[in-house]
Amino acid sequence: MVQSYDVVVVGGGLGGSQVARMVAQAGRSVALLSKVHPLRSHSVAAQGGIAASLQNLDSQDDWLTHAYDTIKGSDYLADHDAVEILTKLAPTVLRELEHLGVLFSRFPDGRIAQRAFGGHSYRRVCFAADKTGHAILHELFLSLGRLGVHIYDEWYVTTLVYEEGEVKGVVAFRLETGELAVFRAKAVVMATGGYGRVFNTTSNDFASTGDGLGLTWACGLPLQDMEFVQFHPTGLYPAGVLISEAVRGEGAYLINDLGERFMANYPISAQAMELAPRDITSRCIAYEIAAGRGIGGGPYVHLDLRHLGAELICERLPFAREEGLRLAGVDCITHPLPVRPTVHYSMGGIPTNTNGQVLDRSLVPVPGYFAVGECACVSVHGANRLGANSLLECVVFGKWVGEKVADYVQNRSLPSLAPDRYLASGQRQLESILQRRGKTRIAALRRELQEVTTNHCGIFRRAESLQGGLVKISKLKERYQRDLHIDDRGKVFNLELQQALELGNLLRVAEAILSSALYRCESRGAHFREDFPHRDDVNFLHHSLVWQGEGGIEIGQRPVDLSLRHIDPDRFAIKARTY
Repeated sequence: MVQSYDVVVVGGGLGGSQVARMVAQAGRSVALLSKVHPLRSHSVAAQGGIAASLQNLDSQDDWLTHAYDTIKGSDYLADHDAVEILTKLAPTVLRELEHLGVLFSRFPDGRIAQRAFGGHSYRRVCFAADKTGHAILHELFLSLGRLGVHIYDEWYVTTLVYEEGEVKGVVAFRLETGELAVFRAKAVVMATGGYGRVFNTTSNDFASTGDGLGLTWACGLPLQDMEFVQFHPTGLYPAGVLISEAVRGEGAYLINDLGERFMANYPISAQAMELAPRDITSRCIAYEIAAGRGIGGGPYVHLDLRHLGAELICERLPFAREEGLRLAGVDCITHPLPVRPTVHYSMGGIPTNTNGQVLDRSLVPVPGYFAVGECACVSVHGANRLGANSLLECVVFGKWVGEKVADYVQNRSLPSLAPDRYLASGQRQLESILQRRGKTRIAALRRELQEVTTNHCGIFRRAESLQGGLVKISKLKERYQRDLHIDDRGKVFNLELQQALELGNLLRVAEAILSSALYRCESRGAHFREDFPHRDDVNFLHHSLVWQGEGGIEIGQRPVDLSLRHIDPDRFAIKARTY
């Protein structure tokens, strides 16, 4: 089977759906491929909100202040030109979503409600209770049907067709039947989300396996800033699922075993406290636990909402309460929630310019290849993402990149390729997995990998630990190739086959993360090296690039754009990051 479209979008979450919407609105043919139904994409799990300087609550807020907060929060590694696009377009895109039908929470006078979030100077976070991603994605998905987007849900992409220096399409198989197809396109947009499942405790869903990054890595193209993995401070213990930052934004406290609001014991202002940025707050919780001040000496602290009252909790934080009841048996109206840091977000990803074009090792755009959302690294988050900026990145750059892609393909011819060759190689790839009869089960190997990344590249890192982790990953890769055991050799909904392909991508991503973390000999944002505890702007004020070369892992650099310093040199000067 061979299908041809102007644009193929891989991934059905907020970024992918927004790109598909903009391309279809421009009259181009577009196919959206997703390994899950788009409404099961991880975007629906985004709870707390989406940032924009609407000035509904704080009239002095503006895009430049939002940009400053974002860059400071990134520990000065975010690219200013990308941040300018993000924060300038935010109010416009938020109003477009409102007109599309997104049911944002409201103030009594009817304006979109806004609340505080960590690292933001003003209360600029718009929300739909604590189910914001769910509310936005449903409206975007409905718009795709109206615009005639061709949706291929439960199709898994196995190969990025990259030949003659350009991307020409993808190879995918249908989970329901095992049918293989080549999707030829003038442009491919990768929007596959994050890779939280490379760690053993994460807020990410089971589909967050870094597929787009793995496909890119397999082509010898680079990944950027992979060392920067965000730990969210408040993962529900022991499940690891997210308790939204909206809870702290509404005024909840973090409490240790002594009953203290322990954030006051760290070098953080009284105004920040629980609303310090996520990297700082996660480390503070980790310090409390390591010092034996976790609850009952255990590996968690308390998130106390009780003083907020039942009415506010039920109106603005219903999902947080529901998760506590369902997964921990705790009603946050009457008892504090047990929380600890959990892997939440990937600041790194596929390197792109501000138009979403993927860059090669020489920082030259790859013809026909774009990326958007969490799988991309544009970079608006640098070394640490501020809460409520991830949904914003998806919808702003989804719109921006979607418009650029629509223009890009207007006068571009469909690429020439030999589909039979790719169908045959795709079939061989699947058969090689189905015929593996070793002794190692997929689940066991995946757990071992997750333990390696968690133990060797967690919140705190050291060179010898990272080196040891890379040795272990190399051995896991060898076992994956030589000793994997597959029971199901059928074609109909063979979830073992899918999980084996996902595990291959997780192994690639893990190697990229640890290699990049070993390279960056400083502490910046979410990347904390105990052997290099200070930020080093002289040697490391640049993005890292990592790729699979012929002789092994190779590392490169990409400069940071600092263009906003020309607008406000005092505010955007690089300085110590304090709150």
